[in-house]
Amino acid sequence: MCNNPPIPVQKVIRVNRREDSGGRPGFCYGAHMSQPALSHQLAALEKELGTAVVERLPRGVRATAAGRAIEADARTALAAADRVVTTGRDVAKGSAGQLRIGCAESLTASLLAPVLRQWRRRHPDVRIVLTEATSADVLAQQLDSGQTDIAVGPTPSRWTGHSGLIGHEDVVVVLPQGHPLADQPAVTFEQLRDEPVVHLNVDNGFAGWLDSVAAQHGVVLTVAMRTRQAVTAAALAAAGVGIAIVPRSAIGARFAGVVVPMDPPLGRDLVCLVANPADSLARRFESAVLSRSVRVS
Repeated sequence: MCNNPPIPVQKVIRVNRREDSGGRPGFCYGAHMSQPALSHQLAALEKELGTAVVERLPRGVRATAAGRAIEADARTALAAADRVVTTGRDVAKGSAGQLRIGCAESLTASLLAPVLRQWRRRHPDVRIVLTEATSADVLAQQLDSGQTDIAVGPTPSRWTGHSGLIGHEDVVVVLPQGHPLADQPAVTFEQLRDEPVVHLNVDNGFAGWLDSVAAQHGVVLTVAMRTRQAVTAAALAAAGVGIAIVPRSAIGARFAGVVVPMDPPLGRDLVCLVANPADSLARRFESAVLSRSVRVS
């Protein structure tokens, strides 16, 4: 194995067909390089290959058999190198690449969808891969493991990387029409003590958080049934299956139930997490999320 440093072939062999001074096919080496630098790089390349690639003539150079043999590969390598530069610049400008986004399920439609709609109009060639999760900690784990580039959701319990604050989201009580608490200006946990609750699944991060908050108020919620999504819990509560305590983002525009705030007010911060702060494409999307006027409270 050769331990010499790799030779920057793209600097040495800008292989462009031309006619040399003798009227025979030849090559033009080292475009945009000074003659001393070209000679040095060319000599290093020939040392690396173990053979000459050009024949030095009084008025120019001519390709050797080895030089002619590597011409096609050199052209391919140069084209690939040029594409690397072009693609990298396009990604940095937001006009190419792939962005892997993680999002809390309850926020996909209400918060993320408007941002994605505008982003797609401005960056149509950026491929979006969306992964939804029911837990902020799962979103953080996906970032740590390299599965996603950016995540939108509540603040995870453990995250030491980059984050931007989107806003604060209220948590509200959903009641069916005609419920005794429907006319209250706000509802306490004590008033919900004996109410059947349409709760979220135990593996949902919001469910565990809500149980802990209720416990701080001396209340253990009475679970009537569980479901995966906050949107479904709100709809079931509106239908009279029980009451639900959900993020406001779970409430649709034409909601049939009654929505009442908690007393004292209950809410959570929503954040945008970025796996690599040096990732210009992810930071562009973060800016789009943070600058978007989305009602979360």
